[in-house]
Amino acid sequence: MRKEIIIKDTHRGLWYEDGVLKKILTAGRYELPKGPEYGFFGNRRHPKVEVVLIDVRERELTLKGQEILTSDKVAIRVSIIVQFRVTDPKAALHEVENYEERLYSDVQLAARRSLASMSLEQILTNRNQLSEDILSDVKEIAARYGVAILRADVKDLIFPGNLQEIMNKVLAAERMAEAQLVDARTKAQTQQIDAASRAETQRLESQAYVTAQRASAEAAAEVQRIKTESEVKALKELESSAEAYKANPALLRLRELETLRELARNANARIYIGFDKHAEDGDEAKS
Repeated sequence: MRKEIIIKDTHRGLWYEDGVLKKILTAGRYELPKGPEYGFFGNRRHPKVEVVLIDVRERELTLKGQEILTSDKVAIRVSIIVQFRVTDPKAALHEVENYEERLYSDVQLAARRSLASMSLEQILTNRNQLSEDILSDVKEIAARYGVAILRADVKDLIFPGNLQEIMNKVLAAERMAEAQLVDARTKAQTQQIDAASRAETQRLESQAYVTAQRASAEAAAEVQRIKTESEVKALKELESSAEAYKANPALLRLRELETLRELARNANARIYIGFDKHAEDGDEAKS
């Protein structure tokens, strides 16, 4: 009677003949040899064939409630979850009796060594250290028996009752201190921003005042310059007129006549001409 075996893609098969590993089977359908498993069939002896399946999927291993003493003698209970997969089916079956039990023991010992070297404060502030220690400690060892560790994480961390209460208070105090620190920093930053704003406002006001004073001074200087230019121009015109009158006395006489005509138009104007000379002539006649 013909026998067949089907191996899924999630597994690998180890083909043994009379207890000797002959090959490793991947996914597929395989036909086992004909005839009885033991003894002779005709003139030929058929070996006993055995196929052992190994799961090569990613799996999880959980270590629950491991009670461990820290370096400062505090007993804590820790649960660890490890993700792994079989990468070498032959080594997984041949190197150790049970690779899952061996992996459990190796991770347990690595966790104890790591936690025993850490204080309680270190464990609380850096829980990732345990994962890193387990990976570095067990990864190479597990590879010898065909297992690859993908990650290791602390699932639960339990303290003694009274210590748990104390830790809760400490954590609450730390949160309060952090909140107060954030509030103080916010106030300091706000005050710093206000001070900078006031300083900038004063700087702008001073700059505006200086600019206004400069503009005012420039405007006054410009007015004075224009006034001076006008006065100089008027003096130059007077100088030109004086030279013209000096060169042409008749022009001066015409100017005098125009002035008298303008005065004559004003009824309130009084003109005194040659009184001093007539008075002197009268005094001489009397004498």
